[in-house]
Amino acid sequence: MRLPGRMDLYVQVSHQIREIFSRYTPLIEPLSLDEAFLDVSASEKLFGSAEHIAQKVKDDILNELELVASVGLAPSKFIAKIASDVNKPDGYVIVDPESVQGFLDPLPVGRIWGAGKVTVAAFDRMGIRTIGQLRRQSQTWLKSQFGQMGDHLWQLANGIDVREVKSEGQSKSISHETTFAVDLYNKDILEAWLSHLTEQVSWRLRKHELKGKTINLKVRHHDFKTITRAQSLSQATDSTDLIWQTVRSLFNQYWTGKASIRLVGMGVTGLYRHDQVIEQGDLFVSPEHTKIDKIADDINARFGATTLQRGRSKNRNN
Repeated sequence: MRLPGRMDLYVQVSHQIREIFSRYTPLIEPLSLDEAFLDVSASEKLFGSAEHIAQKVKDDILNELELVASVGLAPSKFIAKIASDVNKPDGYVIVDPESVQGFLDPLPVGRIWGAGKVTVAAFDRMGIRTIGQLRRQSQTWLKSQFGQMGDHLWQLANGIDVREVKSEGQSKSISHETTFAVDLYNKDILEAWLSHLTEQVSWRLRKHELKGKTINLKVRHHDFKTITRAQSLSQATDSTDLIWQTVRSLFNQYWTGKASIRLVGMGVTGLYRHDQVIEQGDLFVSPEHTKIDKIADDINARFGATTLQRGRSKNRNN
């Protein structure tokens, strides 16, 4: 039996969960509709220890929404994400700094961010099946085998992840990417995915009253070779159509027709608040497109973030 999704309900519940998060910290970095990183280090004087806050968040979600939540508490985002996953759907896992390697070492190497099927298969041929076995390899050797990706693998295997939790209000960029379960070769489907990502990023810009001046494209091949392209505009924008024109141009400049693609992403950097941008008008953004953006934002805010999409975004599964 196949039942239709209820995106409007998912978005509604996501907002309710986010409201619970915001009671305990303003530092919330969303991962998806139902996942986020929270930094509660500055909240402990108000609400008690991080362990207590984590349990309170879990209890509030259960008591108010009648949903179970899986919580991972750890010194870094990478380890907290794994900790939240290991005992889903109702987990509560704490990994203190002294226990990081003991927690990571027995886990399969596929738990490392970026270690997809191809990388895991390569490690398997090398006899490397756990994070502990990976950790014992030299950084130099991993880099010789996997290029820059080797540095990334070595750092995570050793529990090194210095990225901070950043709320969208703090971000210097807004971006979105997606990793495919199987490699894609079809240009039309890839463009449909990029259009979909562009709509999401543009909506987030307008939601936070931001405009951006530089448009970025990211493409990752099956062998983890990653290509990035960027183009700066003459004026900061939040126009879906103008951002999409730029993304599509960057993608067409890159596309050779021969690559097998594992991931695509796009983003906007050089962000300004609306009140920081001196409007000069833009010949490339028509009033009709501005009106379409407003209508789409209003409908998606009411019924769910992907309720109304442009036709070019609909061909992602063809």
